[in-house]
Amino acid sequence: MTASDQILQQHGLTRDEYQRILEMLGREPTVTELGIFSVMWSEHCSYKSSRVHLRKLPTTGPRVLQGPGENAGAVDIGDGLAAVFKIESHNHPSFIEPYQGAATGVGGIIRDIFTMGARPIALLNSLRFGPLEDPLVRRTFSGVVRGIAGYGNSIGIPTVGGEIAFDESYTGNPLVNVFCLGIAKADEIIKAAASGAGNAVYYVGAKTGRDGIHGATMASAEFDEASAEKRPAVQVGDPFMEKLLLEACLEVMKTDTLVGIQDMGAAGLTCSTAEMGSRGGAGIAIDVSLVPQRETGMTPYEIMLSESQERMLLVVKQGREAEVERIFEKWDLHAVRIGEVTTDGRLLVKHHGDVVADIPARCLTDEAPVYQRPMAEPAYLAEARRLDLSSLGPPPPPADVFRRLLASPGIASKRWVYRQYDHMVRTNTLVVPGMGAGVVRVKETNRALALSTDGNARFVYLDPFQGAQLAVAEAARNVACAGGEPIGATNCLNFGNPERPEIMWQFGQAVEGISAACRALGIPITGGNVSLYNETDGRGVLPTPVLGVVGLVEDASKIARRAFAHDGDTIVLLGVGRGELGGSEYLKVIHGLVRGVPPVLDLPAEAALQRLLVAGIAAGLIRSAHDCAEGGVAVTLAECCFDTGLGATIDVPTIEAAAGAMAAVSTLFGESASRVIVSVEPSRAAELVRLAAGAGVPAAIVGRVGGDRIRVTIGRETALDESLADAERIWSEAIGAYFDRERAIA
Repeated sequence: MTASDQILQQHGLTRDEYQRILEMLGREPTVTELGIFSVMWSEHCSYKSSRVHLRKLPTTGPRVLQGPGENAGAVDIGDGLAAVFKIESHNHPSFIEPYQGAATGVGGIIRDIFTMGARPIALLNSLRFGPLEDPLVRRTFSGVVRGIAGYGNSIGIPTVGGEIAFDESYTGNPLVNVFCLGIAKADEIIKAAASGAGNAVYYVGAKTGRDGIHGATMASAEFDEASAEKRPAVQVGDPFMEKLLLEACLEVMKTDTLVGIQDMGAAGLTCSTAEMGSRGGAGIAIDVSLVPQRETGMTPYEIMLSESQERMLLVVKQGREAEVERIFEKWDLHAVRIGEVTTDGRLLVKHHGDVVADIPARCLTDEAPVYQRPMAEPAYLAEARRLDLSSLGPPPPPADVFRRLLASPGIASKRWVYRQYDHMVRTNTLVVPGMGAGVVRVKETNRALALSTDGNARFVYLDPFQGAQLAVAEAARNVACAGGEPIGATNCLNFGNPERPEIMWQFGQAVEGISAACRALGIPITGGNVSLYNETDGRGVLPTPVLGVVGLVEDASKIARRAFAHDGDTIVLLGVGRGELGGSEYLKVIHGLVRGVPPVLDLPAEAALQRLLVAGIAAGLIRSAHDCAEGGVAVTLAECCFDTGLGATIDVPTIEAAAGAMAAVSTLFGESASRVIVSVEPSRAAELVRLAAGAGVPAAIVGRVGGDRIRVTIGRETALDESLADAERIWSEAIGAYFDRERAIA
């Protein structure tokens, strides 16, 4: 066939890429081959615009057992065990069909983990939506949350934390990033590679349908007014089937029958066959007429490109096939031999014996196009970085700002969301959602793992390099606030159309920032995901790199949470405030602005702060710890008081750089980095200050826990004096109120 421009457009291929296919094959591709190339060369699968930048990330370290290139990364956590983890996006499907888009995102990341031989024990998520005033956003938001809950709760894996942010740019393109962590024996990690001529290739799991066809291609294109018509490209998940698949796969992995295994995720059977063959330097020959199908009349094209859920591809050692079949039969699952490993390095696809595709596997993977896209600093940037606070007029009274910030969805309690999640199933959860970084015990050891996902897109919009560094620092700091030493990270890089030079510049700068911060903090990137083309009708989302960091807690009995725990404790502020309001929640909520420059980040100082937190918590010195982030020191202090009934009184110094009318606002709500509010037993406060001095971390005793009010003085002058009960009511009810009003109207 000779492909028309319309056919190439439908397949997301350029004319130059088609010419390259002709040269590789030495002939015109078949219809099935064109579909295979289209999904494998899509941005979602090939990373053709991002690969040149991702090579800059640090991916090795003394604890790294598996870096990028496999289904998930893995780090050594001692006792012969590994933490296996990754974050993935399911953005486009979650806009088209919020429940199933989010649910299948959860299912996909879970499969990435147990494919490595690890039992999943925890989920987190990082979500972005438009303003909740918009009925479409509320529908999407509610559907996504229900989808995450429906899948995670049903399969029995706790969702232990995450983060949610809101901005107009996400109205037509929400971001749904899902993180999963599992535990495996360090010397039993399974790889996704095919080898051994004659070894059987098995299809296991659910039957194949027409759902999800060209899902990878859809995820590599902008949205427009026709996006709602793409519902057939959204997969349908079955968590109960996945539970059976999980248990069957883990049981098979204990038998030493497998050569390799891979999830049929994006691009389905195409991706799993091509990538497993390419990784192992082997070929794979299959007959798709043998694939279990739940719909009649499916073509080879449809079978190869379907992204039906809960399916895996296995390469089984010769002579061990019956063992594998018995195990899957025990779990009432299909296990069908559909082909075998070959030595020719080709992906050979037959249908009832007729060849429908014959492609060198490396042409689909290692030899896929790689682009050095043009890059240019965005035109908006110079103006957006200018911030004249005096031009904003007199600021509102601090008490008014405080209440409005607590009621803003970005800061308000996310209890409406996480109460829908089962966060205690499997009895590993040590820190529940909303109390800081998620913490799960590692059973049969004394250790625990702390987990956090973070990223402030406003900072990245204003300075991609600095904003990305701040995302790394915040995720690692939150882990340290729980007592975890950061030992590994994964990232999900959500950006707009890479064909726009300004988007590619943002992406390149952000990767450089992540690389610099990870190197300075000693945190390797073990894998991740790139999600591009997050645009609707030509308008892109804010550049949103999300970092997921895993930290190791040596003694699971020594953990800190965000909330004050003891009446009368001394409050210590670690770090220094500079009154920085660029990109702050204050500017966005009070003035509707995203302007200025992000906070300064001193990476050696950040590293010192994190080491101090880990050491102080391990020594039982620090009783609670909470990172100063959105809303500054005033909001952080309030969050330390919520859920305990314990108020607080502190006195902080005036920010010298913030004179005049803005002095109080900058001091209370500035978002300077590398600051943490901690509480300690009064008799040990001086000890913590000495320990901080020795570590080179600024530390000041600023107040005490107690009472029923939140009081902040600045240089002994009262700046804030609010009822704890009133403040907590505003904070805790804000998000739910949007849905309560909707129900009342209905």
